[in-house]
Amino acid sequence: MLRQLASKPENDFEWIDIYEPQHEEIHATAEKYGLHEELLDDSLQPDHLPKYEQMENYAFIIFRIHTDNRATEADTVQQLTHKVAIFYAKDFIVTIHRKPHKLIEVLGDQVKQGKCSSTFHLLNNIIKACLMTYDEPSNHLARSLEYYEEQIFLRTRKAPLLKGMYFLKRKADLVRRMLMLSYDIIDTIDAEDGDVSTRDTRDMYVRLQNIYDALSENINHLLNLYFNVSAQRTNDTVRVLTVFSVFFMPLTFIVGIYGMNFDFMPELRAHYGYPIVLGVMVIITLLIYFWFRRKGWL
Repeated sequence: MLRQLASKPENDFEWIDIYEPQHEEIHATAEKYGLHEELLDDSLQPDHLPKYEQMENYAFIIFRIHTDNRATEADTVQQLTHKVAIFYAKDFIVTIHRKPHKLIEVLGDQVKQGKCSSTFHLLNNIIKACLMTYDEPSNHLARSLEYYEEQIFLRTRKAPLLKGMYFLKRKADLVRRMLMLSYDIIDTIDAEDGDVSTRDTRDMYVRLQNIYDALSENINHLLNLYFNVSAQRTNDTVRVLTVFSVFFMPLTFIVGIYGMNFDFMPELRAHYGYPIVLGVMVIITLLIYFWFRRKGWL
């Protein structure tokens, strides 16, 4: 669907927004503004990564915005992000995306209210709005990280944590990758005709990049802690089992000796032979117990 959100008589520039693009709309717009066919193909690829390409009369930008998909196991580019293709020139902007987005509607209202004085100003606002879609997901990732940290350290019953942390790591790493690939876009916008607004966009980009870098690093640390805690719990279990086996080793030895079917054995015919052997076994158990306590193993 093609919409004209700004026109030259009212805004001194044109803004054409196309969502759920049709072949006729795309090529009619390309012919009107002289857009390259290969760039049109890039704008229609659903999994294309962020890029900035300067042509002779306009610039072509692909930016990926974060989706509202809160599925735990969403970890691919298409599941976590949507693509917005932007053709930018001094007198026009063309945006192409597959689904309608609220941020486009908000920016369209701002243009109608006269809050965008040029296409450069509008472009900066579009990029800033796209960056803002990564803000709330970072908070969600931070809360999830706190949950898994609590589960690892404070809960004795193991939940299926490893799978959840794997998808958490995938999400953080994927967003980091999208932000890293978007650096050229932010840098070019701020360097071309930079002002307070573009520097604010760069500051937001740097802040989000630092947040996701920290999240990714913390998730990696948490995974290492998870494996260390799991290994520690396994070691504790093995230690307890080893202690019990040490208690029973001498008792099993004594019982094994007296379990042999020989007629001539010490104390075999003694009236108090059985309680004496039991007493010796109790004494041995107590000696092992106190020895372990003295060594600090219990």
